[in-house]
Amino acid sequence: MSYCYRILLCLGCVLCGLTARTQTLSGLVFDNQTKEPLAGISVTVPATGKGTSTGSDGRFTLDPPVKSLKISAIGYAEKEVPVSGTTIRIALDPSVENLQTLVVTANREATLRTQTPIAISKLSPKLIDETKPTAIYEVINKTPGALMVNLGNEQHMMAIRQPMTTNAYFLYLEDGVPIRPMGVFNHNALLEMNQFTVSSMEVVKGPVSSIYGPEAVGGAVNFITQRPTAVPTARIGIQADQWGYQRVQFGAGARQGKFGIYLGGLLSRQRNSWMTSSDYDKSSYYVRLEYAFNPRTRLTGTLSYNDYDSQTSGSVDSSAFFSKQYVSTTDFTYRKTMSLRSRLTLEHDWADGSQTFLTAFVRNNTVGQNPTYSIRWTSGASTATGQINSNDFSSTGFIAQHTQQLGFWQSKLIAGATLDLSPNAYYAYQTELAATLRPDKKSVLKYTLLRERPDIRLSDYSADIHNAAAYVQYDFEPVSKLRISAGLRYDRMAFDYTNALDKSSGSKSYSQATPKIGATYDLGSGKGLYANYAKGFSPPALTSIFLKRTTPTASGDQFYYNLEPARFENMEIGGWASLLGGKIYVDGAVYQMNGRNELLNIRQPDNSYDYQSAGKTLHRGVELGLTYRPSKQVFFRFGGTHAVHRFVEFTLSQRATDAVQNVNGKDMPSAPRWLWNTEINYYPIWLKNFRAALEWQRVGGWYQNQVNTVRYDGYHLLNFRTGYQWKGIELYVNVLNFADALYATNATRGNNATDRTTFTAAAPRTFVMGIQYTFTGKR
Repeated sequence: MSYCYRILLCLGCVLCGLTARTQTLSGLVFDNQTKEPLAGISVTVPATGKGTSTGSDGRFTLDPPVKSLKISAIGYAEKEVPVSGTTIRIALDPSVENLQTLVVTANREATLRTQTPIAISKLSPKLIDETKPTAIYEVINKTPGALMVNLGNEQHMMAIRQPMTTNAYFLYLEDGVPIRPMGVFNHNALLEMNQFTVSSMEVVKGPVSSIYGPEAVGGAVNFITQRPTAVPTARIGIQADQWGYQRVQFGAGARQGKFGIYLGGLLSRQRNSWMTSSDYDKSSYYVRLEYAFNPRTRLTGTLSYNDYDSQTSGSVDSSAFFSKQYVSTTDFTYRKTMSLRSRLTLEHDWADGSQTFLTAFVRNNTVGQNPTYSIRWTSGASTATGQINSNDFSSTGFIAQHTQQLGFWQSKLIAGATLDLSPNAYYAYQTELAATLRPDKKSVLKYTLLRERPDIRLSDYSADIHNAAAYVQYDFEPVSKLRISAGLRYDRMAFDYTNALDKSSGSKSYSQATPKIGATYDLGSGKGLYANYAKGFSPPALTSIFLKRTTPTASGDQFYYNLEPARFENMEIGGWASLLGGKIYVDGAVYQMNGRNELLNIRQPDNSYDYQSAGKTLHRGVELGLTYRPSKQVFFRFGGTHAVHRFVEFTLSQRATDAVQNVNGKDMPSAPRWLWNTEINYYPIWLKNFRAALEWQRVGGWYQNQVNTVRYDGYHLLNFRTGYQWKGIELYVNVLNFADALYATNATRGNNATDRTTFTAAAPRTFVMGIQYTFTGKR
């Protein structure tokens, strides 16, 4: 018996040992703000020094014994946690003030900000969440050197290393895929975004043409959407203000094994606002699916749908603006937009750290409008004309990219190609209006739509657009701490067209090779420098080419077939620094961009515009971003720019009888020299989960016309935001235009002595109130 007992005891010990060895520690690391899984996170055991890193699903395993773990990652606060049991979940808080973050917009893959020789700003999930924006401009305007001009109801212009403009000098992307094809730019394109399902944003300033394409001249804005969450998560909320704005929004995500899903949407509406004739409705839905074949191979699919229908109240004259009579001159103008975007991306990580992805995408977009900007009126006249137009396109295409890690100089080679096939159809016809004048006969009190005139066509064309590009970029470190990035891209935009107005058909193409070269140098102790040189070009939009001229040229040309691409050369130097033990971070840049054949327009006496792509322009400025965190309770942020946007050589008229022949040496209109946005946030330790922030935005004055005879003084804007969270329930109040300032986000005037200023009036003091509930499950 004793012998059998000893055998059983030995077998028991062996089995216990085997069981103990199989009780490995399983962990999950995710972002505490977005609940997204975090890949590549360093996980170490302090006592033994052994460690691992998380996979694409945020998970890791470690063999025992493990009593505590040290978790560290770029852009996140380091964390040490005790371990008890065999499973653990770890939520990391972003280190919002840390410059050493990962960005993806530089080359469509995660890269250290401090190894990226371009001016790029990341708007974090925490910043977006605490802003609680009703419109995207509230977030983008926190970027040093960027101004997204609010035109009401989410309509907008942009100013990034450019004046406030509607020109096609900006590239808007969703997860690295352009939301529109080259040649069909719309300055209002961002109203097609679902702002509630955006996880973070990255804003690039200056040309990034070697990777993303020629339209990224002034800059690019990449919206990085919410991924499926590491743990089951759901949130729902409502927003409203005292001017009739209401919104309901929702989102939910989860992962199960290899599969993950996130879906979200919003429904918003505006009724009876402070500005008459400014009602709108928007519905936006988004879904993202992810499937991991294995830890190295992933498939991602997204679908985004947006439906937008708005009245367009337009601008008011000086009489109405300064008397705060926010009465639209039109009650018949509108903008209706429908967009559907979908992509499917297959990614693979190779054993040597190289990466490959292939993205196939489709887009379908319709825009129908009777816009206020199309109204043509000559001073003193009792009649005017307007326009109804429709611009539709559908797209199919792909983006393929491979990044090869090389075994010398810590180098990598990036090569890619894109193809975009986008049939486009557009028409515009005239409307007849009656103009009720003010007593002075110099401005209009109200326009009335008399009749539509589809028989008077202003534009009518169809075009099959073929955009193709190939690019290559090589990053390497020839010596320690010096990293060089050189790239070259070739683009060809071509289209076959039929113009129904002159009964012509044919083809046209624009092509350009755009190089870039840049370098970063690590000075150590959180400090570094960078420099870059890049070229960019922007072909004219098709709507500009096929617009019928109000007056034919002397040679008889009725259209703008002779428009040339705008070309730019950009040079900049910049740097970053961490000071006072990481409490202060500074990021700055100085740049100069020279433009040739920039597509500009001249405002005519009837408020129409004549296009020209000729002459030279200068864009020069300095940008500065600063964050300061003296304690856990206070966080200070500043971002600003001083810039000059100037005509170097630009002819207004070649007629000897005209008083002004050119505007050489004059400032470009709508080009404020000073822009800054600063904010102080307070998180009191005596009231956990409470926050308050005061934001001050300054937009300097600008010339309203090209001849620099009339200026608008710009404006100061204060916004106050506060919120409190209790057990998943968050209550918040945003007070926009806290000081109730009278200001306009845009003020323009023609070059003629009889022209008067039109103002895009901004909202009076606005109280936005909201409640949101967030549920976080366990797994």
